[in-house]
Amino acid sequence: MTTEPATPSPPWQDPAADPGERVRALMARMTPREKIAQLYGIWVGIDSGGEMAPHQHDFADAKLDWDELVGHGVGQLTRVFGTRPVDPAVGARSLARTQRQIVASGRFGIPAMVHEECLTGLAAWRATIYPSPLCWGATFDPALVRRMGERIGAAMRRLGVHQGLAPVLDVARDLRWGRIEETIGEDPLLVGAIGSAYVAGLESAGVVATLKHFAGYSASRAGRNLAPVPIGPRELADVVLPPFEMALRAGARSVMNAYTDNDGVPVAADAALLTGLLRDTYGFTGTVVADYFSVAFLYKLHGVAEDRGDAAAQALAAGIDVELPTMDCYGEPLLAAVADAAAIDRALERVLRQKCELGLLDADWAHEVPDEIDLDDAESRAVAAELAERSIVLLRNEGALPLAPGHRIAVVGPRADEASAMLGCYSFPLHVGVHHPDVPFGVEVPTVRDALSEDHDVTYALGCPVLGGDDAGIAAASATARDADICVAVLGDHAGLFGRGTSGEGCDVAGLRLPGRQEELLEALLATGTPVVLVLLSGRPYELSRQADRLAAIVCGFYPGEEGAAALAGVLSGRINPSGRLPVGFPGAGAAQPSTYLSARLGQRSEVSTVDPTPLFPFGHGLSYAQATWESVSAAGPSWPTDGECRVVVTLRNDTDRDTTEVVQVYLHDPVAEVARPVQQLIAARRVDLAPGRTEVVEIGLHADLTSYTGRAGKRIVEPGDVELWVGTSSAEIIAKLPCALTGPRREVGFDRVFGSLE
Repeated sequence: MTTEPATPSPPWQDPAADPGERVRALMARMTPREKIAQLYGIWVGIDSGGEMAPHQHDFADAKLDWDELVGHGVGQLTRVFGTRPVDPAVGARSLARTQRQIVASGRFGIPAMVHEECLTGLAAWRATIYPSPLCWGATFDPALVRRMGERIGAAMRRLGVHQGLAPVLDVARDLRWGRIEETIGEDPLLVGAIGSAYVAGLESAGVVATLKHFAGYSASRAGRNLAPVPIGPRELADVVLPPFEMALRAGARSVMNAYTDNDGVPVAADAALLTGLLRDTYGFTGTVVADYFSVAFLYKLHGVAEDRGDAAAQALAAGIDVELPTMDCYGEPLLAAVADAAAIDRALERVLRQKCELGLLDADWAHEVPDEIDLDDAESRAVAAELAERSIVLLRNEGALPLAPGHRIAVVGPRADEASAMLGCYSFPLHVGVHHPDVPFGVEVPTVRDALSEDHDVTYALGCPVLGGDDAGIAAASATARDADICVAVLGDHAGLFGRGTSGEGCDVAGLRLPGRQEELLEALLATGTPVVLVLLSGRPYELSRQADRLAAIVCGFYPGEEGAAALAGVLSGRINPSGRLPVGFPGAGAAQPSTYLSARLGQRSEVSTVDPTPLFPFGHGLSYAQATWESVSAAGPSWPTDGECRVVVTLRNDTDRDTTEVVQVYLHDPVAEVARPVQQLIAARRVDLAPGRTEVVEIGLHADLTSYTGRAGKRIVEPGDVELWVGTSSAEIIAKLPCALTGPRREVGFDRVFGSLE
């Protein structure tokens, strides 16, 4: 009896073959319709109810014939787990069936890539909800953020998800913008270093990290979502782009475009940005995916395209490879509008090469579903807890904290007994679950009241909601505070989307006073004479100047995630020594305009303006219950070669009886330059943990490239001359100013320059 020889696998399915040859062999056999099928996603649940993306309602009625589509192939599947609450194991099995159908229906057996949101953890029901990105920035701890990225990536891989739409690398420019809560902070180095750590963690698990939103999104006029961005080339180059450059070098394999237009040119149609800069200058070889519906927005919102076909042609020519979240312009309209087959092939090659990297073209590819799937395991919760603990920022303390044992504590405010107060707008409960009110969160999220009640005698009053409320509620809260030894007022934001919150995507504000009647509540509590500790759970800093000097203490938590209440209670009780530092400054009196610490001289307080932008609490600020002692600060030599390194040496000592942490911050001050530069800019930082009695010598190497900036000719330069290194505990608390002379030739530097570090 003879056996028939096994049919050899097609060349594109051979994992031992060269990836480029595999991709070219596959492309040569594909029809134009099969090619463009790899260039769009399909969002099966787009009409499931609830707005999760801008103008989603405009596309919810689009009828897609699934059976017809899968015959051509499917490039991406959109939010299989992030559209509605689904049990992880049930969802994974359903995804496996869908992938088998896709493989069987197409001529080439190519599975779809699957993408999900993952900003505060995988946005899926029952998955761990980590602290928000502002909390990441507050830790100044890239290694911890990388561990979080690893845990998120591992959870995604277990489910069969290939791509995560994070991190957000937009540098905060205007606190009125609703998406401030999604940013890491207001400094390019902090955003780039922390964001790169997240990328490294996610990519180490085999998940494609997606950098967003490239580029300029956060600088929209008046902090309004999707509003035009009146940005100059120098601000773009020196503030907005460095985090993306750093994260690309950390290994990110995908980039998502910004919704906005920069000086009139929508990014989705900007070939100079998406191809000239990103690919030709930076050398990026991964995929560029469209932010949801942004290709269609070229004709619907921006008015630079006549119809779907025109929009598709412009986006493809600019460099957008994949239309997300679902097929609209990159289907038949693209096929009809694009006469140049090479443009489609360029995008297709990038998409297929990425699928090849992920093993999706291999002959033996299969989506294996584990028997048990726990997306909120003990290790993930432990990382979430540590991140929350290290992110809490003590802004002010007049001796009220830690809370004294035995004191009666009034816990008051709209965020005190609300689990959602811990969560940002891209957490699953507030992004998706809010549209399914009968479904529980899926993970345990204690409240501040819950956490404090474990070890303290607590009474509670609401006072007022985040928005609205009445006099009776405020009066009742005042009475509760009056009968206590100390009052903990928990105020802030309700995160949401498109007007459903006071912070979050599409929830911009005109001013920076606390939402609703919360400031009125705070004044009423202060009037009782009971010491008031303010705990702020919010998506942005608020203007607290009228109350700050009367508050016994101020603690900022931003959105600390599912373990945030325990972290806050630990700080309030003294179990945890606070060690977070502000990633964004708190505005000063009357501030309601864009301003960050990255200001040139005339951007700061001056004699020629009545507006004082000095912050109430500056970037980098954070107090401790046990302050480290600074013994000495020095720089190794006054001369700093323009192509060499300078070393800063700081000696710290812990004279207290408990563990403490210091964040050594090094700022560059360049007194004379070709252009008006920020008075100071962070170029390095180190988080230093000190046991009682321990002395630590911290050495920080600073390459001259860190002094570079974009000169008048539009080139990034390092130039000789005198500079100062300001070393301190915040952008305002400078311990030492070290003069240095950059010596040697003027140099031009580019994408391959040395970047600053937090490690």
